[in-house]
Amino acid sequence: MFMLTLMQDPEAYSGKPQKLDDVIVTLMRLLEMKNHKLYMHSNQVANYAVSVAAKMRLPRAEIERIRVAALLHDIGHLTVPNAIIAKMPYTTTREMSVFKNHCNAGSYMLENTPACQELIPYIRYHHERWDGKGYPKRLKGVNIPLGARIIAVVNHYDRYINPCTKNWVKTKDEAVRELLSLSGMAFDPDVVKAFIEALG
Repeated sequence: MFMLTLMQDPEAYSGKPQKLDDVIVTLMRLLEMKNHKLYMHSNQVANYAVSVAAKMRLPRAEIERIRVAALLHDIGHLTVPNAIIAKMPYTTTREMSVFKNHCNAGSYMLENTPACQELIPYIRYHHERWDGKGYPKRLKGVNIPLGARIIAVVNHYDRYINPCTKNWVKTKDEAVRELLSLSGMAFDPDVVKAFIEALG
């Protein structure tokens, strides 16, 4: 019903801050209703992403775009059964295919919302890898939008520190070592460096 309303009245979302806030609040409420741990994860990823973007001295407007995209990066999980989310990372091939589609699904939810157009690439590509082995488009290196590269790093870290399932639990030091080991392969080395500095 919510998406139908957006499509019927696209002019209602003209890019004004209050209208964008309405979209954010509604989608985050839906995410919280579906899975409270994912909701908490999204908020934490947004906090981390702002810290990294600030450490990288990005413009204030870009930091805000990254913050909002980080908040909404997992809204595509609204299309993924909780049973699959709970099994991650131990899924069947078919289940993993359903899970991976959340990047596209999340971006499709926003495509008719003018205020969210700049957020879409960050949401769609936050599972791309620096080495080009990610999804959904196998983008590589700087072809991946910076906002998506930042979300990728902090998303990976938070999934270990504040996991949605018990299968992911690691300590802070273990998670940092994991990021360092994947720097230059899965993740942008500059983003990893900025994040570790931001963590202190």
